Amino acid sequence: MLLIVFMTILWRYRKMKIKDIVNRDIVTLTNCEHEPIHIPGSIQPHGFLVGVTADWKIDFCTENISAFVDLVYKDIIGKDFSATFGVQAKEEIITYINSDKKQLIFPLEIEFLGKSFQLSVHKSHDIYVLEAEPHFGSKENTAELYTQMLQFITDMNSTSSLKDLCALVAKGTREITGYDRVMIYRFDADYNGEVFAENCREDLESFLGLHYPHTDIPAQARELYMKNQLRLIVDMNYKPVPIFTIDDRENKNLDLSLSILRSTSPIHVEYLKNMGVGATLTISLIHHDRLWGLIACHHYSAKNISPEIRLAAKLQGQFISSQIDLRQSTDEYQIARKTSLALEHLTGLDLPLDPLSFATICADPELLNLCNAMGVSICVGDKIYKHGVTPSDDQIGRINIKINYFAKEGIFTTNKLTDYFPEFNDNPDVAGIIYHSLGNENSIVWYRPETISEINWGGDPEKAIIKDNNGLHPRNSFNIWKQIVKNQSSRWLHPEINAAASYAHVLHNQIILLMLSEEEEKYRSQSEVLKETNSELENINWISTHDLQEPLRKIQLIISKLLLEIDKVPPQSVYDSLQRVSNSANRMQVLLQDILKYTRIKYTKDALQKIDLNHIMELTLDEMKESFTESGALIEYEKLPEIYGIHFLMKQLFSNILQNSLKYASSDRLPVIKVTASQKPEPYNFSTQIYCHWITFTDNGIGFEQEYAASIFKIFTRLHPQEKYSGSGVGLALSKKIMQTCGGTIRAESKPNEGTAITIYFPCDHLNSLS
Repeated sequence: MLLIVFMTILWRYRKMKIKDIVNRDIVTLTNCEHEPIHIPGSIQPHGFLVGVTADWKIDFCTENISAFVDLVYKDIIGKDFSATFGVQAKEEIITYINSDKKQLIFPLEIEFLGKSFQLSVHKSHDIYVLEAEPHFGSKENTAELYTQMLQFITDMNSTSSLKDLCALVAKGTREITGYDRVMIYRFDADYNGEVFAENCREDLESFLGLHYPHTDIPAQARELYMKNQLRLIVDMNYKPVPIFTIDDRENKNLDLSLSILRSTSPIHVEYLKNMGVGATLTISLIHHDRLWGLIACHHYSAKNISPEIRLAAKLQGQFISSQIDLRQSTDEYQIARKTSLALEHLTGLDLPLDPLSFATICADPELLNLCNAMGVSICVGDKIYKHGVTPSDDQIGRINIKINYFAKEGIFTTNKLTDYFPEFNDNPDVAGIIYHSLGNENSIVWYRPETISEINWGGDPEKAIIKDNNGLHPRNSFNIWKQIVKNQSSRWLHPEINAAASYAHVLHNQIILLMLSEEEEKYRSQSEVLKETNSELENINWISTHDLQEPLRKIQLIISKLLLEIDKVPPQSVYDSLQRVSNSANRMQVLLQDILKYTRIKYTKDALQKIDLNHIMELTLDEMKESFTESGALIEYEKLPEIYGIHFLMKQLFSNILQNSLKYASSDRLPVIKVTASQKPEPYNFSTQIYCHWITFTDNGIGFEQEYAASIFKIFTRLHPQEKYSGSGVGLALSKKIMQTCGGTIRAESKPNEGTAITIYFPCDHLNSLS
């Protein structure tokens, strides 16, 4: 019978092959940042590990279990947990797992085969991982720990800045744990680290302020720090203990991300040995779901701490994490207050809905104070408004075009512009920007100059990993390595970024209101143009049915009469009749020419040019010499200004106004025309338009009632009978169209039998003196 039992056991062991799951993959330069440190297949030797399935079969066990209890891993793998460790142990563990989750922060105190252990439990996929460490014997003095924590909270309330708080945590953590050195390690945006606060033995060299490259703590390590917030290495000279399991499937493994005993990457162990470190405790500092930093505790010999002390140290990390926002807000309070006052000032500006208001905004010093910038540019339409230290207009244009590749939702911030625009390498005046799109290719950009800084690295960051004939190794030199940083501005702080975003939103609304106002003005102008055009069409219709048809009827009547009585009419009568026909035809020709002139002015697209009106006056008087001689009229004129207009139209304008004065001269006196003008640009505001130059033509003619001052500029409008005063009524309408084409306006003042004053106004937009 005994022989049968022995043969059965022998057959079982031959069938059940046991293997270790140690990860023996070679780490190379190409895969070292992806080293699977969460599945090392081994643990540190200060405890043992057992992995059980859902039905409580032992599926994993470490080789060193025999060092703690009277069991051999080969004998228990595949067996029932109760049969190995007892039913009571199983029930205690199940009760612990199902208890209030808050209780899981403390390990379970339990006996295995008559020996006391402190058991940590977590679940890895479908395996319960049980990690047992020998009981520490005597409990830590809980009252003393409690007193220390109370004192820490009291001291914490007296700190105002984040740096002061971190220094206090470093001191408190070292007092609680007894490690030789405690550092608060803070990451930047690229996960390069800085020793932000430190407390250490007096005989040790300080690491405070030193920087370390992101490769010292690679991505997969940072990911584990997010999952497991407390990490111990008890003895840097430990020999990893392999984990064994039943070889029942390919690539079988055990994820130890949440493990207390997990073995560490050989490269990381060598790195710490190179620093002379004998044991470590690391606590994660997590802020807004991102690894903000670490509490890194170093001891220069082997060291383990009890679960109670581990928890107290972990609470120190929680204090920092919970206070980061508050302390950073306190640190940035003065900056936030300054930006808030600037934002309040800018949003309170009462500015007109006019493109020129952006020049006013840009010139306001509070726009720079808003985010502590040295320069700012606002691009609206085809205009660029600048203030302070800024790039050239061409560079601003290129930024606006290219930045769409980097901006998310129209927002982009950097303190190192050369990473995106290499052409700014040689421009120390512009190293950092805050960019906000204002829609429709409009934008506002704040600029900061280069701030040259010196960074002390704990060793050359370019040599974090070294390759030799024996493989990969971390650097073994931690001598201070100085780096001079250029092409980089000071970092934009959150209050500055937020204030810029807030005002960009206000500015965007201002542009929308301006666009709506311009559209409203455009539609209003179009409505007025349409109304005026309809009126013109009515007049043209009237002139075509009356003024043009009336001479045609005369021509037809005279020709018909001549044809019927050609043999009876004397030659003189024929001559007189043909003369009347010629006069009627001439009148029709004048009307048609005036209509063509009016149309030409209405649709001219000539660009405005700088014109000397003195030259225009000389040319006009030379052409009208005979008219002035015939009428005996006198003309006096002052020095006329330079304006922007269209040359042939200005000549036509002067000719029309002067001919009008000659046409309506009084028969009682000699015609006198005086031309006066503004000698320098002065603002004249009519409606919404501002004009800067005026010229007035004053005559002593027959004049008219002032109530007709507006109607005389309507096409084909005549205040006097044609039989007495010739003309088609187009001259002054042409003059008005000419001034509209040049962006100006025309006005008339008159009294009957006293004369008329016609004033033309030119706009400011094209005057260099006011641009």
